[in-house]
Amino acid sequence: MIKICVADNHPVVIQGIKSYFSANAAIEIVATATKLDDLTTILQSKTVDVILLDIELDGISSIRDIKNLLKDFSESKIILFTSVSEKMYAPTAIKAGVSAYILKSNPLKDLENAIYKVNQGIVIFSDAVKRSIDLLNKGKKTDRLYKKLSTREVEVLRYLNDGKKNKEIAEILDLDEKTISTYKLRLLAKLNVTNLVDLLSKAKSLDII
Repeated sequence: MIKICVADNHPVVIQGIKSYFSANAAIEIVATATKLDDLTTILQSKTVDVILLDIELDGISSIRDIKNLLKDFSESKIILFTSVSEKMYAPTAIKAGVSAYILKSNPLKDLENAIYKVNQGIVIFSDAVKRSIDLLNKGKKTDRLYKKLSTREVEVLRYLNDGKKNKEIAEILDLDEKTISTYKLRLLAKLNVTNLVDLLSKAKSLDII
């Protein structure tokens, strides 16, 4: 029996996953969490083989939080099950030790198959992610825009897209407000725009956010 913990902000997603696997004799949903603190408490007390984790779970501010989960609870594998574009985050997540990156737009059968494979120690990711990783590892720096952006810059960009101010982003990421201003200036330069509206518009057109 593969023991699963579902960590997601949205109860309807949790309920949908529980319902889908309710008659599955090989997979058991042993716990659910709607924020990072609850997930950590669960992992301290329960045996969990695979964590289905949304990268936007309350309490997760960066890939670093996911790295810490993998370090502190190394017996559990993580599948990122999220709506966040895989173009930017999947290569970083895979390198951080995540076993799979599944978009919520995919059929639940894909998630089920991923759980079986990940539990066997197989790392799975799409052809698009493979291409992204290849581009990250070779070629000129100017080949693709997303090669120019650091993980931290992408995180700042996401929070800007959510409407958060520099001070709020600084608090979430535990950084100085001036550092966030610096990241914003770098983003403007790298995406070759001059204001926040154009920055977010271009990022969306390039499927970065």
